Amino acid sequence: MKQRGRKSSASVSVISANGLEATTRPSPSPELTDEQANEWREIVNSLSADWFPRESLGLLAQYCKHIIASRHIGQLITEMETDEDEEFLISKYDKLLQMQEREGRAISSLATRMRLTQQSVWTAEGAGTKNRNRAKSNKPWQKR
Repeated sequence: MKQRGRKSSASVSVISANGLEATTRPSPSPELTDEQANEWREIVNSLSADWFPRESLGLLAQYCKHIIASRHIGQLITEMETDEDEEFLISKYDKLLQMQEREGRAISSLATRMRLTQQSVWTAEGAGTKNRNRAKSNKPWQKR
């Protein structure tokens, strides 16, 4: 008999090729801070259980570190922009913007390598098909 309602996380675990053991989601790396570990869990839980093979866990740890570092730099930039009492130092502001850009490039590179971005998941043919289908819409309010 089929179970009704939402499936538990245990029931949606991926079954291995031999059908005997389920793939579990990787636990956060011990060197991560609490904030970085929370980011790890958010990412891992948003994808299928077998998305991250053992050899990509180091990349995922670095990805989480860069995301949190970028978030902290963004907070410093916001504080600097909104602080009216403190003297606005353009050199300090420029340095923070450079740091934020560097973190963004690292995040983008790691995300693409781990296939977390739309670019790495979509094929050119699939994207083209979607655009062609969108253009052929037969909805009355879209005809001209």
